Amino acid sequence: MGFLSLVDSNLFSWVILPFLIFISRIFDVSLGTMRIIFVSRGGKLIASILGFFEVLIWLIAIGQIMQNLDNVMSYLAYAGGFAAGTFVGIVIEEKLAIGILVIRVILAGDESRLKQRLAGSGFGVTVVDAKGVNGQVKVVYTIVRRKDIDNVTAIINECNPKAFYSIEEARTAREGVFPLRKHNTLFNRRRFSRQGK
Repeated sequence: MGFLSLVDSNLFSWVILPFLIFISRIFDVSLGTMRIIFVSRGGKLIASILGFFEVLIWLIAIGQIMQNLDNVMSYLAYAGGFAAGTFVGIVIEEKLAIGILVIRVILAGDESRLKQRLAGSGFGVTVVDAKGVNGQVKVVYTIVRRKDIDNVTAIINECNPKAFYSIEEARTAREGVFPLRKHNTLFNRRRFSRQGK
């Protein structure tokens, strides 16, 4: 069976083409998810490059749909690829863990143990006196990389299992104290080890 006869066959129309559309949609929706993440974090260049490939793949996929309007399998593959691409994009984003987070911990008791544990692990800590509904509280702030979130929440839960804390995304952070990475130590020292958050 030659290439042209394969393209004209029912196997191609009902199996191979829908599969290619499905895969294309996974790629373009995953790229779209990543593009949105980089846009929200100010990554203009990489967001633009991802957007180019996202639209290029989408145009190829939608072009095949338009050429095969009578093929229901292509529609199902297109929709299924969108759903799968959304899932894959979220998984990729979680694995990359790009960005910086602000963690705010509100404690009714002594904050010194939490402060010492966070500082001992290389995280910057700021403590503010505040007043809650039930009286005086301490608010402990720390800014961390998303990759460190599990480590920081484990420290919080270890020091005070009943502590109230909230986590917010920070678009940018300047200066500050961050733990040094084992890899790429020179870069980390120059960029992140400045004191005085």
